[in-house]
Amino acid sequence: MSMRAIWKGSVSFGLVSVPVKLYAATESHDVSFRQVHAKDGGRIKYQRVCSIDGEEIAYADIAKGYETEDGEMVILSDDDLAELPSASSREIAVEKFVPTDQIDAMLFEKSYYLEPEKTGAKAYALLRQALKDADRMAVVTVALRQRTSIAVLRVRDDVIVLQTMMWPDEVREPDFNVEAGDVKDTEVKMAHMLVETLAGDFEPSEFEDDYAGAVEALVSAKIKGGEVKKTATSTKTSGEVVDLLAALQKSVAAAKTARGESDGADTGDEGDDEKPAKKAAAKKATPKKDAQKTAAKKAKKAPAKKAVKKTPAKRAS
Repeated sequence: MSMRAIWKGSVSFGLVSVPVKLYAATESHDVSFRQVHAKDGGRIKYQRVCSIDGEEIAYADIAKGYETEDGEMVILSDDDLAELPSASSREIAVEKFVPTDQIDAMLFEKSYYLEPEKTGAKAYALLRQALKDADRMAVVTVALRQRTSIAVLRVRDDVIVLQTMMWPDEVREPDFNVEAGDVKDTEVKMAHMLVETLAGDFEPSEFEDDYAGAVEALVSAKIKGGEVKKTATSTKTSGEVVDLLAALQKSVAAAKTARGESDGADTGDEGDDEKPAKKAAAKKATPKKDAQKTAAKKAKKAPAKKAVKKTPAKRAS
């Protein structure tokens, strides 16, 4: 699957501007499980329910709230959020070039590849070469996902990589002390010997996710053994497909009703016990009554509109 740019902008350092595209450099292969009913394998659904009045809340009625330290909830409107410092800049601004060993790896967060636009290929190459020759990283600020982040630019395999970082106050300090007592020289020597014994170069290909492989093998074994929950509806379908299916079913029912046919969904209709051929003959003989029945069926089939109670956002006391 080809990579898709998630952001477009430019890297600026001094008076030089390099138009670039941003791509996610990593992807998660973590094994994910669904929460299902153990009895029949049906997925567990979660509703948006207000903790105060217990009502289910429509997505359109959900607002952003900021909870203060004393438990007060402050509701922020779209207008309030619009007044916050803008984080929509399309610029990766280089603040300074720093030695690579000055940045603690603890600060690194997410990695992205930078690809130059055709018009910026030469400036991109110059920045890449300058970073490699100086053995430095460029500390930058960039607006991603509606907030400004601090990041660095570095070179990896001739590609400039942008790595977002935690803000310094987001890194926690350990609140414990390690007291090892007196360490003997012989113990230190043995530790050095162990390090030398296991010394080597890092080869990523030597490592693999044993857990993911074990899960796949376990699932395959269960499928072969017939240990699969057969659900009434596929658990793989998305909400959009379900909605489309419902719309198609309603369309088929409406088309059958318009032709005077029964779709099997009606109950209590006068002609339900009669054979289909007999019913069709009766309908042809009395077209006027057929039209009246059709209108009655449409009125009967029309789903009652469910009232949605909109409640204003409440302030927690």
